[in-house]
Amino acid sequence: MPILLQIDWSRYLSPEFLANAFRALLLVCIGFPAISIFSRLAGKIAQQRFSLQAGMLTQKAIFYSGSALILIMLLSQLGFQLTALLGAAGIVGVAVGFASQTSVSNIISGLFLISEKPFTVGDVIKVGSTTGAVLSIDLLSVKMRTFDNQFIRIPNEMLIKAEVANVTRFPIRRVDINLGITYKSDISRVKEILMDIAQKNRYCLGEPEPVLAINNFGISAIEICFAVWCVKSDYLNLKNSIMQQIKERCEEEGIGIPLPQTTLNTPSAQAPVAAFLKPHSV
Repeated sequence: MPILLQIDWSRYLSPEFLANAFRALLLVCIGFPAISIFSRLAGKIAQQRFSLQAGMLTQKAIFYSGSALILIMLLSQLGFQLTALLGAAGIVGVAVGFASQTSVSNIISGLFLISEKPFTVGDVIKVGSTTGAVLSIDLLSVKMRTFDNQFIRIPNEMLIKAEVANVTRFPIRRVDINLGITYKSDISRVKEILMDIAQKNRYCLGEPEPVLAINNFGISAIEICFAVWCVKSDYLNLKNSIMQQIKERCEEEGIGIPLPQTTLNTPSAQAPVAAFLKPHSV
């Protein structure tokens, strides 16, 4: 004969239990929306007074702390023994701590990143072969978005150990244009032309001034570097426009930009043979 589970419904229909359940329902309906609104408000204030990263951290800290407090009050209101629950949570926390040493390392690394501030939310950083804009700096990882719209998550421990380049830390950037000119070209005239191009380019800054440096006497060309400055947001605009202008102006002025070539002398013939080498595509 089956044994029926007998439930004491009188306990759950008692006025005391119904009152506690009603208070718990009010706590859920009012507490969570209130803590959500308050955390977002505090995050906006912190963002305006400090930084975007400070606002994000403030919002998350208040929301999670407030949610945990509401959950504890809710369990207490429903009659659960919090002492036993907290003891069990402590034991589980110790076990999880031993099993998640990598997460602890990431949290410590995240605290160093937040305090040291090598980059902030919105900066463009380069980590190894990955370049992108920082979306958030959390305790476990840093979220990035690359320029081809990919989402990248990098653990904080890797960022502490790796070399990180902050591309947009400073307000201006330098664009280095490497080019080669023939040995017959007048270097002084080339410098005048390049300076005139930089002066007329709307993205190029006059201060710091553009700089031309002779890097090397190459096999088939004099290798020079033309360095110009721009506001960091105009980096690609300046690089594309000035390279096109240099190519067009060199053609107008008759300044040759030679291809790599090698001269071969054979024993059977006195006349040298010029062999043009096509550069490898990258």
